[in-house]
Amino acid sequence: MAANVKDYYEVLGVKRGASEDEIKKAYRKLARKFHPDLNPGDKTAEEQFKQVQQAYDVLSNPEDRKLYDQYGENWRAVKSGAGAPPPGWEQAQRSTRAGGSRPEGGFDFSDFDFGGFRSAGDEGFDIFEEIFSRAGRGRGARRGRGRDVEAELELSLEEAHRGGRRTLQMQATELCPECNGSGVKDGKTCDTCGGAGEVSRPKTIEVNIPAGVRDGSTIRLAGQGGIGSNGSEPGDLYLHIRLRPHPLFRVNGDDLEVELSIAPSEAVLGAKVEAPTIDGKVELTVPPGTNTGQRLRLRGQGLKKRKGGRGDEYVRMKIVVPKEVSAEERRLYEELQRISRFDPRRNA
Repeated sequence: MAANVKDYYEVLGVKRGASEDEIKKAYRKLARKFHPDLNPGDKTAEEQFKQVQQAYDVLSNPEDRKLYDQYGENWRAVKSGAGAPPPGWEQAQRSTRAGGSRPEGGFDFSDFDFGGFRSAGDEGFDIFEEIFSRAGRGRGARRGRGRDVEAELELSLEEAHRGGRRTLQMQATELCPECNGSGVKDGKTCDTCGGAGEVSRPKTIEVNIPAGVRDGSTIRLAGQGGIGSNGSEPGDLYLHIRLRPHPLFRVNGDDLEVELSIAPSEAVLGAKVEAPTIDGKVELTVPPGTNTGQRLRLRGQGLKKRKGGRGDEYVRMKIVVPKEVSAEERRLYEELQRISRFDPRRNA
């Protein structure tokens, strides 16, 4: 008999009637848990990731999922063989699962090995082949565009601002080289792909990141998604951008905000100081009488916009007092306190 293939619903931990969103949510959770990049050198995790990927590839495709629900692990042989089994198959399957007898006029395939077609020299091959070819005549091979794949791409704020090329290492699905996508080899379920007809392989992708991408935006890479069946076109890859928190800047749309520390004397008298921007330091004029929390705008020093132009940068002032002072500084502060008529709590 064919090798045992683990149920795809069990692999993802969902019920057979699970919705598309439930399947996608379960896949993302398990893919993050077992992803090779997060488990370097862990062969067990790598194998589990492959199983999760195979299960999702099938259950996320409505046509493939329907076939899988009807024919179980033999769905790919049905799809890539010569169409569907003859009339009476589904009724016979339901009767068999329920413990009943084979319905009148139906076909009982319980004694056949559906792991793959038998070789031409095996007894009964002609009957087996005739049953399937007769049922599939005139229908043509099924064709289906490859599924679209979603992934997250984490960028620094500088990378998103400037754009550029980025090399990604990903796990991609491709036709199994051992069975050429049929799911069977030498009359048995293919050991390499477990009957799925697809395997997960590391893949290097060059991504052109446009300047000005934002957190939550999406980059589409045509033809970089799942493989298509029967030579049809592959799906697309959608990269959802996530920006890492920046140690200095806070993003507000196209604008940036940053906090800048100034001395009490600079706040009172005004000063020219250096302020950080996404492209380096620039000179900023602090006006006399600046208070903590006051914002100064640097026009055009924010993030690049996709359609041209830039946002602004807002520099928030923070007056910082020294924790230690020299004897001369203390004398001057005491003199200032004696002669100053300023009362910061007057309007409190």
